[in-house]
Amino acid sequence: MKAIQVHVPGGPENLLEVTLPEPVVGRGQVRVKASTIGVGRPDVLLRKGTYKWMPPLPAIPGAELAGVVDALGEGVTSWQVGDRVLVSARELPQRGGCYAEAIVVPEDAPYRLPDTVSFDDAVSLPNLQLALALLQIGGPTTASQAPYVLITGASGGVAGMLCQVAKLQGFVTIGTSRSRDKAEFALAHGFDHVICTDEETSKDRLEHITHGKGLNLVFDHLGGQSLINGLKSLAPFGTLVSYNIVQGPPAEDTFQVMRQLLEKSLAIRCFSMHTFDADRDTRRGLMNEAIALLAQRHVSFSPPQIFRLSEVQKTHVLLDQGLVSGKLVMHP
Repeated sequence: MKAIQVHVPGGPENLLEVTLPEPVVGRGQVRVKASTIGVGRPDVLLRKGTYKWMPPLPAIPGAELAGVVDALGEGVTSWQVGDRVLVSARELPQRGGCYAEAIVVPEDAPYRLPDTVSFDDAVSLPNLQLALALLQIGGPTTASQAPYVLITGASGGVAGMLCQVAKLQGFVTIGTSRSRDKAEFALAHGFDHVICTDEETSKDRLEHITHGKGLNLVFDHLGGQSLINGLKSLAPFGTLVSYNIVQGPPAEDTFQVMRQLLEKSLAIRCFSMHTFDADRDTRRGLMNEAIALLAQRHVSFSPPQIFRLSEVQKTHVLLDQGLVSGKLVMHP
């Protein structure tokens, strides 16, 4: 079978197309033939060799794969050949493994997909799972305050899902984006407001949108000055949830900034889905909730950018350059 491997960490050119033996199922395992493979930022960290949960090299990147069960191991009773499933690396003993034409996994790993959920949409479900987790742990602040939420990097896959689930809970959604085209993309896909940070001052625009009340919640994956700005924009008892630091840690002393804003009693939470690595019930419950929301049309995904598996290097160039709106997927 065709697969993509990293032998030596580095740039997109270090993603190598290889031919491997067809994976064989063992007892209690199923093989899933890929129809769609997701591409995301954890794959970039694995490619660079900086992923905290790095598998041994040579490694196959890839955190999500959707397709059909095409082989059953001895003792498997919960699946039949032809069943439509999603494989998420969050359910595997080792991260990665999905940049391949097929993958063998334990029978309790896949998620069953309704016929109404396309394979191209299915590989975005981990983003919705993460968004549900973020909103759950961020939680509402006080009911007396207007529910304003700021989501940085509004054109990204996780941000888009955060916007939709936040709106389902009654929040007014505000996004940030560096470029006008990404801002327009985010507005077209559900955000109530988007601040183009290259063209306008976030502070003034936020004060106008929130009528000076400030934000109840900030979800920030950028870090750096974005995190500090978000913290300073919070209303009393507001919470900032940091779930990545793409731009690195803030230059300012974050705790000192919080002390300067002591009268607001603010909170910061650093979050990772890996918190649920040992909590299978919660993790799978969030994903099943995500599948149900999509199947019932309560949320929707923007059409992905589609590539062939052999074009994997192109997808990582786009990720490295920050030129991605929505989801990148590959077809074998």
